Amino acid sequence: MFLQVNGATTYAYTGGKAFNPAQPTVLFLHGVLNDHSVWILQSRYLAHHGWNVFALDLPGHCRSQGEAPSTVEAAADFVVGVMDALKPLGVEKVALVGHSWGSLYGLETASRVPNRVSHLALIGTAYPMKVSHALLEASLNQPEQAIQMINVFSRSTLCSPNSSLGPGTWVFGSSVALGRKVLRSNPNANVFHRGFSACNDYSHGLEAMAQVTAPVLFILGENDQMTLPKAAGSLVSAAQNRPHLGAKTQLVSLPVGHHQMTEDPEGTLNALKAFLSF
Repeated sequence: MFLQVNGATTYAYTGGKAFNPAQPTVLFLHGVLNDHSVWILQSRYLAHHGWNVFALDLPGHCRSQGEAPSTVEAAADFVVGVMDALKPLGVEKVALVGHSWGSLYGLETASRVPNRVSHLALIGTAYPMKVSHALLEASLNQPEQAIQMINVFSRSTLCSPNSSLGPGTWVFGSSVALGRKVLRSNPNANVFHRGFSACNDYSHGLEAMAQVTAPVLFILGENDQMTLPKAAGSLVSAAQNRPHLGAKTQLVSLPVGHHQMTEDPEGTLNALKAFLSF
């Protein structure tokens, strides 16, 4: 499905189902050098089980036009724009599910329009989400090397788990191919370096969490080397310490790395299913 957002055409994967104004709506927000396809299992399941699904491509990424965001704040502006584009369809509130960088701009969005967000799920998150100087430099000057690096660091194993694309899928190779595809989809901007820089520079996380009024779910990978589980501690504490809202914070740990959606698609889906019914 294509939406007009801030004057540009935006692609949103709907899981193969038509919009139903009687159903709740969830937006899936991808991370650096990803697109809507990383949510394939979770988005399709929810679309066929009572939810309107919009798995987005960020501006300047793959099928979405517009200027690729270079800050978390700019990406949040885009998500609010998507929500505005959906409002004529009768969508007053949305659930936000974000991975890695997507968790940060999902958080920033939820802090800006708390009355329009029903749930906030943060997957593979950390705050601050600092990126090593070596990775920042490689993403700018040696992107192929950086793609290989992050896919080694992101995985808890290079063997084939029961991935979202089917048993035996080579998740490392498919993720490398996706990264190359996303990078090459925009010849005018290095979306790899922009995304990493946005994560590295974001400094509003704790203040943003204090403004969130929705239930919050954290899904962390026990073996995540990109966003270490302990690096989410300040955000988890901030969510738990929200006045009168701490009980609406949930934490799920999975025995995987940074790509929870493909390394443990069933575990990620089950956590989301339970949370979205909360």
